[in-house]
Amino acid sequence: MAPKKKFTKDQIIDAAFEIARIEGVDAITIRRVAEKLGSSIAPIYVNFKEVGELLEGVYQKTFEVSRQILLEQNSGHPFQDIGAASIRFARAYPVLFRDIVMQKNDQAKHNEEETGNLIHMMRMDPDLNGLSDDELKTILLKMKTFQVGISVMAANDLLPEDYTEEQMIQLMNSAAQDVISTARGRIEQS
Repeated sequence: MAPKKKFTKDQIIDAAFEIARIEGVDAITIRRVAEKLGSSIAPIYVNFKEVGELLEGVYQKTFEVSRQILLEQNSGHPFQDIGAASIRFARAYPVLFRDIVMQKNDQAKHNEEETGNLIHMMRMDPDLNGLSDDELKTILLKMKTFQVGISVMAANDLLPEDYTEEQMIQLMNSAAQDVISTARGRIEQS
C-alpha cells in the first residue's frame, strides 16, 4: 500500500520554492524539502517521482510569480510594465533571478507562446501603435537585452547604492524610447 499523502504537491513546491528563493535552485533536494516540511522523504516521493519533476514545479511557480508581478504593473504603457516587472522580480527574488537568467536551463529558453503574449501586450501600448509583429519582436529582443542587463545589475547590487527602482525604470524607459524612435525612423525611411 502506498504511503498516505501528508502534503499536497503545491505545499511541497512551496517549500522547495522557499529553498530556491534563499539558496538557489541547486540547493533543492528531496531530503532538504522534507526537512523544510518536517517530514520524511516518503511524502515527497508520493507526489514526485524524482527531483527533476519537483524542479519543474519550482520553475513553473517562479514563472507564475513573475507573471503576477507583471499583472500588478498598470502604468497604461504595457511595454514599460514588462520592464518594470523584470526589475521588481530581480530585486525581490535576486537568487532565483540569477538562477533563471545566468544559468543554462531549458525552462528559461525562448518561448514562442510567452513572446506572443508579450507582443499582444505591446500592441496595447500607444507608443507602439502601427508597428508590425516582426518590428515588435525586434524591439522586444533589444529591450529584453537591456532589461536583463539592468535587472542583473539590480539583483547583484551593482548599481550605485542610492539608485532607486524609479531611476532604473526611467533609464529603461529612456532606452525603450530610443529603440522605438529608431524603429519608427527606419520605417519612415523605407
